[in-house]
Amino acid sequence: MPRKLPPHVERNHVKGYTYLSFRRGKGPRVRLPNDPTSEEFMVAYQAALLGQTALVRDRFVPAAPGTIAALIASYKKSAEYIGLRDTSKTGYISRLETLRTEHGHRTFAGLSRERIITGILQPYADRPGAALDTLKKLRILIRHAINIGWLKHDPSLGIKRPKIKKIRSWTDDEIEQFKKRWPLGTKQRTAFHLFLNLGQRRSDVVRMAQTHITPERRIRIKQQKTGRELLIPLHRDTVEALDAYDMQHVVIITTAYGKSFTVDGFSGWMRDAISEAGLPLDCKPHGLRKAAGRLLAEAGATAKMIMSVLGHTTLAEAERYTEEADQAGLAEDAVIKLEGHKANRIAQTTSAGLGKTPKTRGKSDRKE
Repeated sequence: MPRKLPPHVERNHVKGYTYLSFRRGKGPRVRLPNDPTSEEFMVAYQAALLGQTALVRDRFVPAAPGTIAALIASYKKSAEYIGLRDTSKTGYISRLETLRTEHGHRTFAGLSRERIITGILQPYADRPGAALDTLKKLRILIRHAINIGWLKHDPSLGIKRPKIKKIRSWTDDEIEQFKKRWPLGTKQRTAFHLFLNLGQRRSDVVRMAQTHITPERRIRIKQQKTGRELLIPLHRDTVEALDAYDMQHVVIITTAYGKSFTVDGFSGWMRDAISEAGLPLDCKPHGLRKAAGRLLAEAGATAKMIMSVLGHTTLAEAERYTEEADQAGLAEDAVIKLEGHKANRIAQTTSAGLGKTPKTRGKSDRKE
């Protein structure tokens, strides 16, 4: 049985040859790559949906030797790229495609620090996150070019990483505000507890299923990003949320149609729930993972304990939470000591003056 195709994609049969094309209504027909499971197809399809038909046709034009487009094509055939996890590869595809369409005509030998800053990064001046990701992917391409002998030196050396605002942890008040808006039994509250009490990323929460929960009330997780396999006891709040939630499907959190969310679709759905709770825009779903680490540290969990729950691969990542908790606790102790010291000094000064006769004003103190 032929694979079901995305909307507006059709199979065309011409002289015994079958090919795929995109056509919306009575609009122009645009040729697409023939493998609907390939990354090339998905990039071309997304471009066609956005009406960027020129970009779709451009994908069939071979990259000129010595260009960034040729370098990208070479990198995609490398063992490094092929070995990427699917979740990582998805992020690479969109950024590399942007580099190819906007700068693929440039020669990589002509790249310099100044040209990278002004020609490639400057358009993202108001989007530091996109600028940082572009610089990261460009440096990966440059490293690949050096490894295969296409470049001798790294032209990106000396370029400072754009500063981006990090996603923050939710505060205790924000956690309570969300819970007040979404009571137990709602899908939003259930997803909230999976984030907060398990401390996992959205790519892992979206795949959690009833079959992952053991009779001992633990959940098995294989992290998409790290590949780590975790077995985490369910917090009693999570158990309460799951018991109150009417799970009708194997996957715990599904769309209104009972289908699995995509990662981006799940993020958008959670952002809507956060907005409906009246929380600020910088309350992100990932901030609940940060809150999980913060709460664990404040409860006295060690860095290794936090690693075992959040799945961090380095101790330094988990130590950030314990250091912040230690700093807050030590600062509080320090202020208490300071206040106690000040109170003691006042008490000592007061007691030292008891029993003394007040000094009377002498002649020199009298006004004439």
